[in-house]
Amino acid sequence: MTHPAPPRDPRLTPARPDLADVALRGLVEAASYVEGVPHRVSAPSAPLRRAPSSDSGIDTEAVMGDAVSVYEVKDGFAYVQLRHDGYVGYLPADALGRAEPEPTYRVRALRTFLYPAPDLKRPNRGHLGLGAAMSAEGQEGEYLRLESGLYVFAPHCEPIAWREPDFAATAERLVGTPYLWGGRTSLGLDCSGLVQLALELAGLPCPRDADQQERALGQPLPPGDLGSLCRGDLVFWRGHVGLMLDGERLIHANGHHMAVAVEPLAVAVARIREKSYGPVTSLRRVTAG
Repeated sequence: MTHPAPPRDPRLTPARPDLADVALRGLVEAASYVEGVPHRVSAPSAPLRRAPSSDSGIDTEAVMGDAVSVYEVKDGFAYVQLRHDGYVGYLPADALGRAEPEPTYRVRALRTFLYPAPDLKRPNRGHLGLGAAMSAEGQEGEYLRLESGLYVFAPHCEPIAWREPDFAATAERLVGTPYLWGGRTSLGLDCSGLVQLALELAGLPCPRDADQQERALGQPLPPGDLGSLCRGDLVFWRGHVGLMLDGERLIHANGHHMAVAVEPLAVAVARIREKSYGPVTSLRRVTAG
């Protein structure tokens, strides 16, 4: 007896009734199948929406240097799949550039400005956030000259292979960042965006949403054993996630503080149980390296 295949997660499946990735031929029904065209995000950041409209909700964000597969460009929006976490949706078409050259540097500062010349007195042309990646053609003084022709302060950047081994330390740097549904930059984060950014900067692949992270990350710990937690452990609720800084303190982006905040785990557990997501659903241990 054969059993039907489990339904595909629409967040991770580049398929619509009229269009699907050619790799899904025979697996999903669509009027046509196309091969994704490689691009990279060239804007400092861009919202990935669930529909091709500026009024549509933001599911996540892409940042400069993110690789994407583009399946369609229409009416100012590109139907894409982000390569680092597989998320599917619509990006502004003007946020995309060529796939090459590959990034050579990554921003290590929380934020840094882009300049038209290697001169801090020149009017800036925008900013890049922690984790954004770019290709540098050379260096002039203390500034990297980017492939785009803009300049960024070199001490705010690291070679692309750089990793932050203590992902909890990255989360700590982001304390006070405003809460933003779908956010994954240092200007605004949601709970799973904070975890994803911290882990990816440590070189650890990480899904985007809390339920995906709960299934995929690390090793499970005994459920309910809050006394065994240590730095870097993840605490999950139904629809929420936080990261332990030690055996007692939790850091998480949350709607109660409307920011990335640190608080005693016991306080968070009691409030969340009463007012929002209910009881803790699982505990998981993630190790770097």
